[in-house]
Amino acid sequence: METIKVGITSMGVWLPSQFEDAQKISDLSGVPLEVVRGKMGINRKCRAIGSDNINPSEMAIRAAQKALADIDPLSIDLLIWTGSEYKDFPVWSAGIYVQERLGLKNAFSFDASARCSSNVLGIKLAKSLMQTDSKINRVLLCGGHKTGDLVDYKDSTSRFLYNLADGGSAIVLDKTATNEVLETSIITDGSFSKDVIIKNGGTVNPISSEQVNQKQSLTCPDIVGMRERLAQKSLKNFLKVIKDAARSSMPERPIDYLSLLHMKKSAHDGILEPLELKAEQSIYLSEYGHFGAPDQVVSLGLAEKNSLLKTGDHVVLASAGIGYTWSAVSIRWDQPIFTSTALNDLKY
Repeated sequence: METIKVGITSMGVWLPSQFEDAQKISDLSGVPLEVVRGKMGINRKCRAIGSDNINPSEMAIRAAQKALADIDPLSIDLLIWTGSEYKDFPVWSAGIYVQERLGLKNAFSFDASARCSSNVLGIKLAKSLMQTDSKINRVLLCGGHKTGDLVDYKDSTSRFLYNLADGGSAIVLDKTATNEVLETSIITDGSFSKDVIIKNGGTVNPISSEQVNQKQSLTCPDIVGMRERLAQKSLKNFLKVIKDAARSSMPERPIDYLSLLHMKKSAHDGILEPLELKAEQSIYLSEYGHFGAPDQVVSLGLAEKNSLLKTGDHVVLASAGIGYTWSAVSIRWDQPIFTSTALNDLKY
């Protein structure tokens, strides 16, 4: 039986116009400006504050509206929420709400989570479901992220989280060979599962009445131990998932563009170098920050906007989610995925 091909029809992002720049991060944290810019790789990061203070579900809706600009909402069979677990309400199904708001009357929905790897996981799930269920022909992945709220600039253990930014992304997949989704590779390692947490608010440490008005933030209880263990595994696992996804998909063709999440500059370069990729084969998101799952969508949009892609290119989307989940998915890029309106939102 012939394998059903699944491709990406369109993408969209919603980015707030507000931001925190390197100077503000330096002022709030006490970290020298040259370290914020040079080592952390942050010139500015998008923040949903002030006039752009909206919830993750609304970010997802606005991104999805751009991805669905030329698509009938009644043609969507499934919506998968790939946004943050930090959303409008705790213990809440965001995808179902977004489905209702978008008028996807013929779809069903569920939430999926792999932290910053949620979009890669979502693409894998969507492809598998479309190949095994004849009733699922078009899938929307979307989500919003407002994890910038969870940064405590006074917490020295969480400096690697200072790049957390806000925004939404959306991806539409179809049963088509255009922009075909090829192979996915995922590695998980639960030995990191409690390294980055919000201490209060779960069943282990329920929020007390005294803590109701206290800021809840991400922290790392054992930053020294986590750094030592990550140094042994992170680069190795990152390169493994990227190479596995690429070699399983187009073994005869090297990677033409690598769509990566934002991380410190030395780590970004440390991935490109062993893959023998040039700087222009991946865009460093120093003007945007680290949204979470939307990073790869933003990167791919910037690549299109800057004419870095051509028909037949081998593109790999790669990410890592705290916990830890390393992930990559290979795509054959055939034609533009973003509308001109969606590209206009990528300003920097």
